[in-house]
Amino acid sequence: MIKLTARQQQVFELVHRAIERTGFPPTRAEIAAELGFSSANSAEEHLRALARKGVIELAAGASRGIRLLHGPNPHDPPHHPPHPYTLPHASLMQLSLPLIGRVAAGSPILAQEHIAQHYACDPALFSSRPDYLLKVRGLSMRDAGILDGDLLAVQKKSEAKDGQIIVARLGDDVTVKRLKRQPNGIELIAENPDYENIFVQADSAEFALEGIAVGLIRPSEF
Repeated sequence: MIKLTARQQQVFELVHRAIERTGFPPTRAEIAAELGFSSANSAEEHLRALARKGVIELAAGASRGIRLLHGPNPHDPPHHPPHPYTLPHASLMQLSLPLIGRVAAGSPILAQEHIAQHYACDPALFSSRPDYLLKVRGLSMRDAGILDGDLLAVQKKSEAKDGQIIVARLGDDVTVKRLKRQPNGIELIAENPDYENIFVQADSAEFALEGIAVGLIRPSEF
């Protein structure tokens, strides 16, 4: 049985909640702010302790590179694959993800003309397998840790849970916002007080869900 300190348990549960709610892990700074640590370094120390105990895995150099190796209760035994020796070599497990730049009005987001290049990524960086990377433009999601120039890992989905960060098409534009359901439609929440939220009426033909965020990469991490 894995024994965690009270603080380690709090950090583990915070990471689990963040992945459940938003689709990707919190940054060290977000953990520190949420739990009242004096600095992000304190959060890093607890994460490393959890990694040593085998309940999480850390990806070097990634601000959100935290992967859970246990379910909601870290005291339960982990679920190991039945045949661990049949796993492919690590170099063969890299994902090749298309990077989407500017999206032309009315055309599919994965259209060939939108693909700027491909990146080889470690699957452990993401909470679920993404289909593409979207280059973030602007600072409307700054307080969620998503900055201008970041690469948002997106999984194609036609449905999303309340509170998840999504990629949405609004008429001719593609935007990244947090989804909030309202009785007569949906609200796209900006995580920056300098930007206004966007309300979309139910059954609006202008709105289409392109996918949900499952991870984040800073170009400096490559």
